[in-house]
Amino acid sequence: MRLLHTMLRVNDLEESLHFYCDALGMRLLRRKDYPGGRFTLAFVGYGPEDRETVLELTWNWDTKSYDVGTGYGHVALGVEGINRAVDDLRAKGVKVTREPGPMKHGGSTIAFIEDPNGYKIELIELQGRVD
Repeated sequence: MRLLHTMLRVNDLEESLHFYCDALGMRLLRRKDYPGGRFTLAFVGYGPEDRETVLELTWNWDTKSYDVGTGYGHVALGVEGINRAVDDLRAKGVKVTREPGPMKHGGSTIAFIEDPNGYKIELIELQGRVD
């Protein structure tokens, strides 16, 4: 077995694709409309689905917004040069909710950003990472 994807419901597909592809550098791997079900699926990621885990963005045409909920945690992305990455994301209009710094109780250097739907994304410094 292998992890294939994580699905996030999004309020505005184009805004979400802009965030994940333009700001975070993912690629749109595939997109399909399902008129009978009134929804669109868009798969984004850093590599092909046959080798990488990706995100499935689900846009339900008739739903205007979702509550993120208390059970959701975050998606984590590894980055090299976390301070530069956060500065670059901020310049692209990305909301930074936690500046880069050590993880509470020691460990990795992390930061948090938020996507247009309110989903948290953790950035973890890859160089010198301590688990």
